[in-house]
Amino acid sequence: MNDFIKHKIKHNTQRFLASVKWIIFSILSGLIIGSIGSAFYLCIQFVTGFRLDNPWIIYLLPFGGILIVGLYRLLRDENDTGTNLVLSAIHSGEEIPLRMAPLIFVSTLITHLLGGSAGREGAALQLGGSIGGSLGKLFHFNERDRHVMIMCGMSAAFSSLFGTPMAAAIFSIEVVSVGIMHYSALLPCVISALVAKGVSSYFGVTPDTFLISHLPAFSIKNAGWVSLLAILCALVSILFCIILHQSEALYKKVFENRYVRAFFGGCIILILTLCVGNQTYNGSGLLILEKCFAGENVPNAAFFLKMIFTALTLAAGYKGGEIVPSFFIGGTFGYLFGNLAGFSPSLCTAVGMVSVFCGVTNCPITSLLISFELFGYEGMPFFLLATALSYMLSGYYGLYLNQKIIYSKYKTEYINRKTH
Repeated sequence: MNDFIKHKIKHNTQRFLASVKWIIFSILSGLIIGSIGSAFYLCIQFVTGFRLDNPWIIYLLPFGGILIVGLYRLLRDENDTGTNLVLSAIHSGEEIPLRMAPLIFVSTLITHLLGGSAGREGAALQLGGSIGGSLGKLFHFNERDRHVMIMCGMSAAFSSLFGTPMAAAIFSIEVVSVGIMHYSALLPCVISALVAKGVSSYFGVTPDTFLISHLPAFSIKNAGWVSLLAILCALVSILFCIILHQSEALYKKVFENRYVRAFFGGCIILILTLCVGNQTYNGSGLLILEKCFAGENVPNAAFFLKMIFTALTLAAGYKGGEIVPSFFIGGTFGYLFGNLAGFSPSLCTAVGMVSVFCGVTNCPITSLLISFELFGYEGMPFFLLATALSYMLSGYYGLYLNQKIIYSKYKTEYINRKTH
């Protein structure tokens, strides 16, 4: 009996110490990465404002591409695979170099300053993953614990930039292996996300929120409209992933030299921008979503043009993210659908954003949570239905080729395959 009690005491002590360890390092991760993420957000805001005030600067975009490639070559990181490397590090123990953090920070600022079409969250995930992994290495964590630190860093960075701690805490756990969630990382990711949100609020980072001007009652008819929109958004998400990955393959085939690829990619974006006549599709494009919610005029082809601009930007070697563009694509497509169907364009904008995000990330729980944080809880039945449909019907496509689908979306079957 005494041995049994001693064993229980020892076991409970180990669990208590492990919890204390993760609380301490989660707070540390949230403080450090939240501060860096806040600085990154403010820098992105500054360079975006500068570009909008000085639209001529887009003519320097091709040379910005050369600069980005040169920076990666200078720091011997030419084969950087971005967020895929972060996911690969969690799967296989591959090391994330700390130099990824300053590289992605500076190169994303260059992309946004000069008018490349990209988001900011890809940089956030790489920043957070790089710093989180380095903290784990600094304090001599074992391989599994370093994986948790990487996820902590991703949650902290996502939360500090978007101001959505619920979605941020779950996203880094859910995106790695679809069908399996490592709940051992839940507490660390929650704490780091909340701390990072607090830090970003302290520095004046304001989260993006949108008001649905007309929220109809949840009925069979309205559920049918939302279901149809979610099905179409699943197809849009597949199209976006295909265009994104095929553009990268085509660029590499036509322009084998990275410098030439970046320069001509910048020239193509510049020409497309001149053809459009404005910079609506450059940068992240969040301003056009505000127009959708306000019921203002938005081009019908906006969602498709954003796909092209983003794919050609990222495939050429410019840095940024794909998630904010997916919001743009889904929101503008939903707005178009709502106007054509005569069914609450503002609700359709929100449903489109969430559905395409779900389709390209394969993260239904995160999608539902981010819908609450961006739009409020009142539209919950619509968001719940839309994320479920989009997740199932988007197939095994995804933004991140190193993301693993562990279990089938259609039946309880172990498949363990990567997205395409």
